[in-house]
Amino acid sequence: MGARVSALAAAVQPEYWEQACEHLMRKDRVMRRLVPKFPNASIETRGDAFVTLARSVVGQQISVKAAQSVWERFAALMKVVKPHNVLNLEVDAMRGAGLSARKVEYLKDLAAYFHEGRVHVSAWADMDDEAIITELVAIRGIGRWTAEMFLMFHLMRPNILPLDDVGLLNGVSQLYFSGEKVSRSEVRDLARAWAPYSTVATWYIWRSLDPLPVAY
Repeated sequence: MGARVSALAAAVQPEYWEQACEHLMRKDRVMRRLVPKFPNASIETRGDAFVTLARSVVGQQISVKAAQSVWERFAALMKVVKPHNVLNLEVDAMRGAGLSARKVEYLKDLAAYFHEGRVHVSAWADMDDEAIITELVAIRGIGRWTAEMFLMFHLMRPNILPLDDVGLLNGVSQLYFSGEKVSRSEVRDLARAWAPYSTVATWYIWRSLDPLPVAY
């Protein structure tokens, strides 16, 4: 229970959110209707880089609901979700929590990077988006999508457009193209109106598909 309470504590809203909403509603007809449907809500950071990345790994290629269930079982294996605790977990216990063998490997590797100081956490605030992505994708199991989720949910960078995200593509299809399949280039073109707040637009599109907020 303690791990779950810790992971849910101290959620913080980005200071740019209100300004971003005004921009999006002014520039985009769909956002003008969508944003007011979810008042007093925003993306939130939980303030822990390792937990955010670990949650992203757990959530790869499964639904938000399934990811939350697996995460809760995984977190319950420890007093608190920290790199050294993950390194000390038995593989069988992690598999029993619902993690695939590959995700177990990825989480162990991620924990080793943090435990051994091979990521430059203190420097990230001053690094640009692409530089952080380059550092993160060097870790096994961290692809561009996972790095982008980290930029959005931990560092709360305002202009991330995760073009490999199925939810974003599906949401754009439904909201802007009457359900027709859309390409990444079409989403990129559409998002020109969202800049410099693509993160915020993406979050609202996710909410249009699932009223439960995405969290990492």
